[in-house]
Amino acid sequence: MPILCKPAVNVPENIVTLDDTLRLAEQLHADHPKLKLVLRLIRNTGVLKRHTILPLDETLRHPGFEARNLTYERHAKKRVPAVVELALKNAELTPQDIDVIIYVSCTGFMMPSLTAWLINSMGFRHDTRQIPIAQLGCAAGGAAINRAHDFCNAHLGSNALIVSCEFCSMCYQPTDHDIGSLLSNGLFGDAVSAAVVRGHGGTGMRLERNSSYLIPNTEDWISYAVKDTGFHFQLDKRVPTTMEPLAPVLRDLVSDQGWDVSKLGFYIIHAGGPRILDDLCRFLDVKPDAFRHSRATLTEYGNIASSVVLEALRRLFEEGETENDEKGIIAGFGPGITAEMAVGTWADGSTTRSADPRRAARHPVS
Repeated sequence: MPILCKPAVNVPENIVTLDDTLRLAEQLHADHPKLKLVLRLIRNTGVLKRHTILPLDETLRHPGFEARNLTYERHAKKRVPAVVELALKNAELTPQDIDVIIYVSCTGFMMPSLTAWLINSMGFRHDTRQIPIAQLGCAAGGAAINRAHDFCNAHLGSNALIVSCEFCSMCYQPTDHDIGSLLSNGLFGDAVSAAVVRGHGGTGMRLERNSSYLIPNTEDWISYAVKDTGFHFQLDKRVPTTMEPLAPVLRDLVSDQGWDVSKLGFYIIHAGGPRILDDLCRFLDVKPDAFRHSRATLTEYGNIASSVVLEALRRLFEEGETENDEKGIIAGFGPGITAEMAVGTWADGSTTRSADPRRAARHPVS
């Protein structure tokens, strides 16, 4: 079965603390009629710091959509290669071993996708498949894992590279004053990440089953309004209630595997906010500590969109306490409202770490 190897994650050098965020909200929105509510909501996110690709004073200025998108492209090319190199090293593979690159991002736009630039710049084979995913938002991290799983099952022995590039600060809109926008200004952070799904061998999560689910009639709860000034994030106040209808879906997926969702060995859950994690703990009957890696990601980096699940998984690797064959789940949530879920068991690499001999000749995937 395909194995999701240790991710590589990098956050930019510019730091925005909770105190910075609260002070700016008071300065920039002093006459907002619901400022006290906004400040309370920002405090309740549990986010103590975030990282941005530009210094805070530059982030707060809006030079126009074109300039922002050029910034996105420049920093993607600057920051993504290092995480790709480390992800490949973690999986004990080279660019020549990769058969498909799945690129996820919802904070900028490039055509051709960054995948083309990576292939030309980093030594990937020119028959490497490209799968860019741009409109699943925070759920795209889980979707990328699932599409990599599907690809490796369809093309036995293949290897997939997942790349996530999320510069949420490029979506800051100075003129948006609704509660959802002001809350998002204190919630989201920037990050790039990458991980390899090996079709054969390796250490990590052995992917056994995946699933997707769309909550009916919620497509306008998380969305972008695309305007001359770029992407305007829209967040409905009902979003925190979505774990109640999604928890049974996660429970059923795990049950289909013959497992009990409340008794898994590890949980990698998208950290959209503390309410989401708290509700899911309650509905799935698991202790809050089970989501410790997701909570730590939220506290230290904020909501880093599609990179959240990869960063939480990286923390699981770093903890180093997961035993061979231990059962677990990954779940990402985003616009739609969409859930992308995967279940599997831990592979400690004790079986084999060598490349599949069927791929020694490096024939193109058919």
